Amino acid sequence: MDTACHCTEDRNANAILYNILSQMDYRDPRQSNLNHSRTPHRCNCDRRRTVCLKRPSKTCQEASTVLVKTIHFMKNLPAFNQLPPNDQLALLQKCWAPLFILGLAQEGVTFEVTDTPADSMLKKILLNCQESLDVKREQPTSAGVSKLKSCLKKFGSLDLSPKEFAYLKGTMIFNPDVPELNAALFIEGLQQEAQQALKEVVLPLHPGDHGRFARILLAASMLQTITPTLLTELFFRPLIGQADLVELLVDMLLCR
Repeated sequence: MDTACHCTEDRNANAILYNILSQMDYRDPRQSNLNHSRTPHRCNCDRRRTVCLKRPSKTCQEASTVLVKTIHFMKNLPAFNQLPPNDQLALLQKCWAPLFILGLAQEGVTFEVTDTPADSMLKKILLNCQESLDVKREQPTSAGVSKLKSCLKKFGSLDLSPKEFAYLKGTMIFNPDVPELNAALFIEGLQQEAQQALKEVVLPLHPGDHGRFARILLAASMLQTITPTLLTELFFRPLIGQADLVELLVDMLLCR
């Protein structure tokens, strides 16, 4: 089996071009005595490696608790309940991931990951069908988890109050940019109201920090860079197996 690093292969492919260019002297004579250092090549293979939770039983339970609280928060919003059912489902599908991340930050959930263990050849043969399903799903990577942890660290540094979290979640739920909404204008108005309410909460809590509101919104933009697939596979796949998480969330939302 070829285990060579892909980054090394890329360097070898460019070796001929590099050798040609390195033989040509582009230096300014006036700079000939300067010591020019080259930036060392950094391998990206480590960031592409797949990972899993180090303590799945504990972390998955904590994540499930956060997710249940997230859905209950949506269900208890009167403005959300006034929306057409199809709009509710569309917003749920779009916003559950950023809301869940905010929940992790608010609850102070921490977790560690480790390399995904490689299956033995016998297991791959016996579970060939299951293996085919696993290949189709995007597996959590070190890079994705690093991005998620950076996002959580950012919100940790902001130290949001419960009210700040609540109104920020409102700005994430009422997203008028979700395609095919029946009440898009109404939802846009709700988002503006949530943003204004957040601003009115921030100013009295931090009267000397005039840039806090903008920093909160900037941090919120980071939430969209975390894919729902990463969250599903990392925190919930060990619990739900082959079930569709969004379908489970819909059932939770519709259960009164």
